[in-house]
Amino acid sequence: MEGAKFRFQAPVEPYVADFLCVEAKLIIELDGGQHGVQVEKDAARTKALEAAGYTVIRFWNNDVLANTEGVLEMVRLAVLNARGES
Repeated sequence: MEGAKFRFQAPVEPYVADFLCVEAKLIIELDGGQHGVQVEKDAARTKALEAAGYTVIRFWNNDVLANTEGVLEMVRLAVLNARGES
């Protein structure tokens, strides 16, 4: 993804990010149906990760499967934005 490297299930204490790009300080979270009932918990997690300097982008699993190209483009743009290239 624009030369950026992502780690899968990477620790970002006290959490584990689904996908982490250290270079771009970018975290990608993929949410299944259980996240529809834990909105407050996810919001607190996102807030804590953002306070640590990360940008957090969340996608529903369904969106990843139904619109893979669109999701990848959003991730690509986030990487470019983190580098100041967009």
